[in-house]
Amino acid sequence: MGKLYIVPTPIGNLEDITYRALRILKEADFILAEDTRKTGFLLKHFEIEAKMFSHHKFNEHNTSDNVVQHILAGQTGALVSDAGTPAISDPGYLLVKHAIEAGVEVECLPGATAFVPALVNSGLPNDRFCFEGFLPQKKGRQTKMKLLAEETRTMIFYESPFRLTKTLAQMAEYFGGERQASVSREITKLHEENARGTLDELFAHFDAKTVKGEIVIVVSGKVEKETKKEKKYKKD
Repeated sequence: MGKLYIVPTPIGNLEDITYRALRILKEADFILAEDTRKTGFLLKHFEIEAKMFSHHKFNEHNTSDNVVQHILAGQTGALVSDAGTPAISDPGYLLVKHAIEAGVEVECLPGATAFVPALVNSGLPNDRFCFEGFLPQKKGRQTKMKLLAEETRTMIFYESPFRLTKTLAQMAEYFGGERQASVSREITKLHEENARGTLDELFAHFDAKTVKGEIVIVVSGKVEKETKKEKKYKKD
């Protein structure tokens, strides 16, 4: 039996790929890519020649079984996304689930994921946090915002540059404009930016400029009010 490797790729700076990731990509019998053009550029840069097939959200339901059969027959496959770790707001979950159910050995390599540096750079509490990915664009968006307004852990979101100011405005409305937050874009790239402040301040900052690149928003959780018993304990 072969094996399925989940291989993170750089989110911007190509130097962030690991030696192990390069070895796996070179040794794999085939590579599954979200966008073969983007992955082709990566492989060409590192002089890697391998069979490459498309595996994205529009075909993963149809291709997963075929991939699993090839691995059961003894081939080794490597799954990559356009950037970062597959299955984190990218295709990958269905294939991993299907492979595990079929008894295929799955191994995920450590590597680039955009929300980790964004969280650390934010300066907000990171001992407890929740990753929300992309918010619903229409249906369920307000309901989700109302629920998250009560979340006490630091929250992490992915967002499109085209919806950034709209999302910041809605977060200010539901969470409060004074809630501390951070917006990171173009992480690891030449024009990386990490902006910190209140939601109101961040909205004003990004509303006055043209925004490009991948966006990570980090928002502090709701501050829990101390109970009378806790206040008495501190006083004593």
